[in-house]
Amino acid sequence: MVTMNRQYWILLPPLARTSFLCVVLALGASLFCARPARSANAPDWLLAAAELKVPSHLPKNPVAVMLYSEKQMIVKANGEIELRYRAAYKILRPEGKSYGTTYISFSKLTPITYLKAWSIPADGKVYEIKDKDSGETQMTGDEFYDDLKTKVFVIPAADPGNVVGYEFVQKGRQYEFQDTWDFQDLIPVLRAVYTLQLPEGWKYDGYWSNHPEVQPQSSGVNSFTWQLSDIPAVFTEDYMPPWRAIAGRFDVKYFSPADKLQCEQSGSWRDLGSWYYGLVHSRRVSTPEIAAQVAPLTAQAKTPLQKMEAIASYIQRQIRYVAIEIGIGGWQPHMAGDIFKNQFGDCKDKATLLATMLKDAGIDSYYVVAQIDRGIVQPQFASLGVFNHVILAVRLPGDVPTDNLYSVVDDPKLGKLLFFDPTDPYTPLGYLPDTEQDNYVLVVTPDGGQLVHLPLLPPVSNRLLRVGKFTLTPAGGLDGNVREIRWGGPAVETRAQYLEVAPKDRDKVTDQFLGAFLDNFQLTSASIGNLTQFDQSLTLNYSFNVPTYAKLVGDLVLLRPRVLGQKASPHIAPGDRVYPVEFPEATLQSDQFDFTLPPDYKVDELPAPAKVDCGFISYQSNVTMSGNVLHYARSFQINRVIVPVHDLSQLRSALAAIAADERSSVVLKRSTE
Repeated sequence: MVTMNRQYWILLPPLARTSFLCVVLALGASLFCARPARSANAPDWLLAAAELKVPSHLPKNPVAVMLYSEKQMIVKANGEIELRYRAAYKILRPEGKSYGTTYISFSKLTPITYLKAWSIPADGKVYEIKDKDSGETQMTGDEFYDDLKTKVFVIPAADPGNVVGYEFVQKGRQYEFQDTWDFQDLIPVLRAVYTLQLPEGWKYDGYWSNHPEVQPQSSGVNSFTWQLSDIPAVFTEDYMPPWRAIAGRFDVKYFSPADKLQCEQSGSWRDLGSWYYGLVHSRRVSTPEIAAQVAPLTAQAKTPLQKMEAIASYIQRQIRYVAIEIGIGGWQPHMAGDIFKNQFGDCKDKATLLATMLKDAGIDSYYVVAQIDRGIVQPQFASLGVFNHVILAVRLPGDVPTDNLYSVVDDPKLGKLLFFDPTDPYTPLGYLPDTEQDNYVLVVTPDGGQLVHLPLLPPVSNRLLRVGKFTLTPAGGLDGNVREIRWGGPAVETRAQYLEVAPKDRDKVTDQFLGAFLDNFQLTSASIGNLTQFDQSLTLNYSFNVPTYAKLVGDLVLLRPRVLGQKASPHIAPGDRVYPVEFPEATLQSDQFDFTLPPDYKVDELPAPAKVDCGFISYQSNVTMSGNVLHYARSFQINRVIVPVHDLSQLRSALAAIAADERSSVVLKRSTE
């Protein structure tokens, strides 16, 4: 997905480090172009950290433990910011060697002014690594350019029993009066310290997420220090909420009461909206070229909604995603005319051009500052630092029907707003990407910002209907013809799978899907309908045969009617689960299968009808017989996407009941007459 404010990720958590393995491989031997000095002296803070006692029994047997982390943020009266970071790890298992590789992102505005790292092996002979021993690479990919780079360095002897640590100093962005202390990690943290030093007379405000509030200690004139100990690791679990919605963090904003701009940027949601409006309102100025494009796009449109659909489709398909973000460009979009001329832009650029073209068609809209993961924005604490994306809110004229527009919010002040993400390549107007649903966004208006809660789209809007016609052979084989109809989320997900591979490889996608449920099958035909008509239902048709599907036991035949699709995974809610379950979206999925049986087959036993409902999910199935045709029908519905920890036992029981039903078989008997 897209980032809007590319903050310098000073210390990437290990969860994010995996995305940079290619960087390490690419740099290769260049990381060791200079030999680190041995028998050097480690600093006192690192030696003290190395003496900390690691508990003998830690949950989940971690590969390493963070002995000490420290972040100092020093704000000077002229607005300059200096950041100092320290971290020390003890490697416990061979898999923990990755903690000896560190990534620090920087730019022209955020240069690194000091960098050293050390390794303290068990024999006590210290290695020292300096800035010249590190490698350097561009952080972003082909479709993203900014001045952000990444410094990578590998600390030697990051082996079990050894301690590694590093320290660096970096300049901060002077136009961002905010910071986040991410003190939790994928491994235990024994001690963490955060210091905020402000000029005399400056103020700060802070908010603790996923951790009880901790009062600071005064460490000097207008200097504050927070200390934490024995911070547990954040474990990775299937279907868990996003990292920053789970891990503990401290968000802080600061300002000089005498500076109006700082007060606005560090104030209420309304103030933040005013600040952002000042950056963006002049960017969506139309040009003759833009107006000339809008005219033919909307020429055949008979209603305002058809105009919106035509323009939205153009932005999605014709404006390529390319981000060029330097300095304040991480927040401020380019001019609409430049975006149109270049035919590319990032999320805020796409929103800008869409808003401009809609205005030319007589339709008003607002910028919306968003977060691509739910659970991160805290309504109680206004901060721009929690956002990383921009979408658009379209003001709907009163006569626009909204029956099939699921992303509409009827706001008492702003009226009916249709929220749309022009960056998402496959989600049509009227829908929202799943992570933006049930999430908070900041609508930016000339009067300031307004925090709005986006709806969770109803299950019926994310639909999968699978209809199958099967023939069971006397030998237990199965010939099948299946038609799927998908819309909403299931259509978006499946379109992405097929469109992101070459046309010649699309049968492989179907083949891979069938392979998850069937053994020794052969795909005999496959076709896709409405693949590029994003506002239409996606249809899939495929045929296959399985030589041995039913189990033959004497004169009995065991036939599992649930041929395809699995709704209950044992990995979703195991008994030792720590975090809530978060499903991607609310959805309604149905199977209707007919099995034509050989003439000499009779039903000996049918599974009992199943009905499961725990509030969060519901499920029902039924098997009936009519003549020589066995009919199987089932439905599965997710009603709420977040299951709190205290409700996991209900979810676990419901999933177990569904899994048992999915394994059940019809018992058939072959006639011997």
